[in-house]
Amino acid sequence: MYFPQKQENPQPGAFFNIADAICDRWALIDPQRIALIQKNTDGSIGRYSFKDLQAQANQLANALTRHGVKPGDRVGIMLAQSLEAGIAHIALYKIGAIAVPLFGLFGLDAIEHRARDCAMSALITDRTGTDKLQQIWQRLPALTLCLSTASGTDSSDPRMLDLRACMAGESSEFSTFRSTVEFPALIIYTSGTTGHPKGALHSHGVLLGHVPGVRMSHDGFPQPGDIMWTPADWAWIGGLLDVLLPSWYLGVAVVAHRAEKFQAEQAFALLEELAIRNVFFPPTALKLLRQVAGPQTRWNLNLRSIASGGESLGEELLAWGKRSFNVQINEFYGQTECNLVLSSAAASGVYRPGAIGKAVPGFNVAIVDDQGDVVAPGTLGHIAIITPNRNQMLGYWNNPVATAEKYIGNWLISGDRGYMDADGYVYFQGRNDDVITSAGYRIGPTPIEDCLLKHPAVKLAAVIGKKDSTRTEIVKACVVLSDGFSASFSLIAELQQHVRKYLAAHEYPREIEFLPTLPMTATGKIIRGALRSREEEVA
Repeated sequence: MYFPQKQENPQPGAFFNIADAICDRWALIDPQRIALIQKNTDGSIGRYSFKDLQAQANQLANALTRHGVKPGDRVGIMLAQSLEAGIAHIALYKIGAIAVPLFGLFGLDAIEHRARDCAMSALITDRTGTDKLQQIWQRLPALTLCLSTASGTDSSDPRMLDLRACMAGESSEFSTFRSTVEFPALIIYTSGTTGHPKGALHSHGVLLGHVPGVRMSHDGFPQPGDIMWTPADWAWIGGLLDVLLPSWYLGVAVVAHRAEKFQAEQAFALLEELAIRNVFFPPTALKLLRQVAGPQTRWNLNLRSIASGGESLGEELLAWGKRSFNVQINEFYGQTECNLVLSSAAASGVYRPGAIGKAVPGFNVAIVDDQGDVVAPGTLGHIAIITPNRNQMLGYWNNPVATAEKYIGNWLISGDRGYMDADGYVYFQGRNDDVITSAGYRIGPTPIEDCLLKHPAVKLAAVIGKKDSTRTEIVKACVVLSDGFSASFSLIAELQQHVRKYLAAHEYPREIEFLPTLPMTATGKIIRGALRSREEEVA
């Protein structure tokens, strides 16, 4: 049974702390309720209650405090989905420190940029992370502590300590910092599809802002028996605030699985083994799952809800999902700076093919022009969110200029373009810099990519504009072929005709290039900007 939080709408200045809301509260009212189900690398399963999380998070909070971490300090968490990652988040919120999630596959430059940008004082990581840190530590004077989950960490550097050894002698009691909904809680860095990644600073109240969208996108979440999982890393806003923290807030168990690389068949097996009922699948994961033939006959799945976001899925992928899972995938929309503000909810009738959803309750989303004026239904413009709202960032860390550029008046401008129909459904067309201008037409890449994906030869597709002296730009498609297909001039002609036939004559790709892979962010979004830059270099 779900026990509602008494302060779902606390007044400004009132006590609210994410750690209290997602852990301490449940440890008090239902201590043995399972919070985390961990599939270990050896195949074993670990189950941890909210009381378990609380005790270990309190020990870690005491250890961090003993070593100088204090409210407001920025502390990195570079760990895969795991018990340690979960308790690290809880411990930092308890202290009043600011958590900075980092993706485990980040390279040295990516780690250094983020650590220097926010003046990170400590890092919680694993052996791989400590090996990387050792190579750049001399360039990070603010970072004075590293706690490693690698057992038996033994370093001559007094700043490098074994996390479990530090926790072992600490008390399992800790007095949670008296934060408010406005107090800073975490910095999540943007993917950096354009320019350097910027740190979006969010408050403790951002958790409350995400709960309505999670409930909506998972069709009345939670329901009895619900268990949540995502292959998305918890370092990203999709894994952390669309899955982990809201699920714990609502008392739902979350599956943690350390997968070095997403493998579709293993994902299907995990869904069956742990009877997972609710999933957030990023679009790229769905595209990879689609490569597996007949999943409904090979695995006994018990899914109740699937949500996806990050880019538009397209009708073909949605239809495949319905056939394969017997569940209508609910698309949702948001970004690091202001997440989960649009959603579908098929079970409630909030669904329209081609749309990415309607405004989540509590949010005002509109399509506006360059002056911030709301445009008429069906008119292409900026997808924008009225502010203030719970999900908007407090600002980019130490970057007031970039923060100001994100707004037009009271509208937070997403940087994405789309249109809204008369019923309030929003249709995504692409990033501002992704829109193609060709022979007077303004063309969004997403519908063309979706059309190409309907062809059996196409595994992945990215569409960009290529400069052209006559048309301003022509449509160019970069395609990764499915297994069993080979590049040929005849296949190019076939794909061009396919788009002409199923989409529009003026939108077909006048140039198609076959590539072995496409550039992607760590969250699985195709970086069209990298493809455009490549074209400019070739030119």
